[in-house]
Amino acid sequence: MELTPYVEALRRSLAAAGQAAADDVRAAAERLSYAVEPSLRLTLLEALGDAAAEVTSQLDGVAVEVRLRGGDPELVAAELAPPQPPTPPQPPTPPTHPEPDEGTSRVSLRLPETLKVRVEEAAAADGMSVNAWLIRAVLQTLEPNRSSSVRINIGRNISGWVR
Repeated sequence: MELTPYVEALRRSLAAAGQAAADDVRAAAERLSYAVEPSLRLTLLEALGDAAAEVTSQLDGVAVEVRLRGGDPELVAAELAPPQPPTPPQPPTPPTHPEPDEGTSRVSLRLPETLKVRVEEAAAADGMSVNAWLIRAVLQTLEPNRSSSVRINIGRNISGWVR
């Protein structure tokens, strides 16, 4: 796109405005028209850039850009590539399993009543006992990057799977 016709139109407008004035004002208007040419070209480029951005925002999948070739702006429409789907995260590695003959230990845990109620509700929602739910929570905290599906044996009477 050639900007010279627009610059010349501004020069003619300034000259026409100066025709009604004295000779020294006409000469000043003519000199001024040449002095503002670089600023005018830059302003026109900014206007083209803003127009390209507005057109881009209204088109789906197309970006309009202003490129300079030899000092002259050129509007170019380019098709945007669809966004790539994110890569799925790596599956967690399974946790280390307790040894089958590993004994169990008893721990007394004191919880505020409100927290105890929340633990019981969460365990019930997962279809687990409070003890199994707490074991899973401890394993997840100690091994956060690992799956929580481990085989547990509790005491002599209780055994099961935690998920």
